[in-house]
Amino acid sequence: MSDADHDGTRTVRDIAAARAGDKGRDVNVAVVADDDEAFDVLAAVLTEERVADAFGPLIKGDVTRYDLPQLRAFNFVVSDRAAGDVTTTLCQDAHGKSLSYLLLGIGIPDRR
Repeated sequence: MSDADHDGTRTVRDIAAARAGDKGRDVNVAVVADDDEAFDVLAAVLTEERVADAFGPLIKGDVTRYDLPQLRAFNFVVSDRAAGDVTTTLCQDAHGKSLSYLLLGIGIPDRR
């Protein structure tokens, strides 16, 4: 999806919740859809490339998506956070939950 497909009125947070956990320089970000329809929308929108673009210079490594359809959820494993791990970085608010808020702000297509 390009930004041209999104008019700015809906984001991932409108149809899902997110949780995150830090594991050294790596982060897990779980996204749980509100219902089956939301899961299908998120499956199309939240590609590994789209999520990596949203995180931009905050990460140096890859984003790997794991689909969990039984839970209507996705787990994104983000490797090699640019700021380092939570306990050694001097950057403010470098926790995984900050990445989850960025992910929740990704635009999604409006219902038509």
